[in-house]
Amino acid sequence: MSTVPAGKQRTSPNPLQWLGYSFGRKLPDSMQEWVRNDLIGDWAVPRHLVRSMVPFLPVFAVFMLFPGPWALRASMVLLGVLLALFYSVSYMAQNRSRRLERHGLPADLENPKKVTRHDAEKAAYDKLYGHS
Repeated sequence: MSTVPAGKQRTSPNPLQWLGYSFGRKLPDSMQEWVRNDLIGDWAVPRHLVRSMVPFLPVFAVFMLFPGPWALRASMVLLGVLLALFYSVSYMAQNRSRRLERHGLPADLENPKKVTRHDAEKAAYDKLYGHS
């Protein structure tokens, strides 16, 4: 049963769509604004880190099924989480660009607050040191 009234399109993904999105699947065009906010909004980095861990959850679950002491299994999961986070942060910009392009948005889209802050810093620098 759909909670979206007839004739209206969803503007945010349901849990199953979000799960597919976290694995790299494209969302419907009606959710483009949600995707834009997800990828360049104020909380884009924490959302990226959470989203990037989802595909690894089955691997972490398997690590907990390995034989051996609980501490060893927990250490395996911790090492996996740290490695996954390292690579997730390392490729965050490329991942964001790819997702933006996949959803029909410009790949070089940036957070408007970040752009404004950068422009203000550049203007202050230019005013102070006289460079253009």
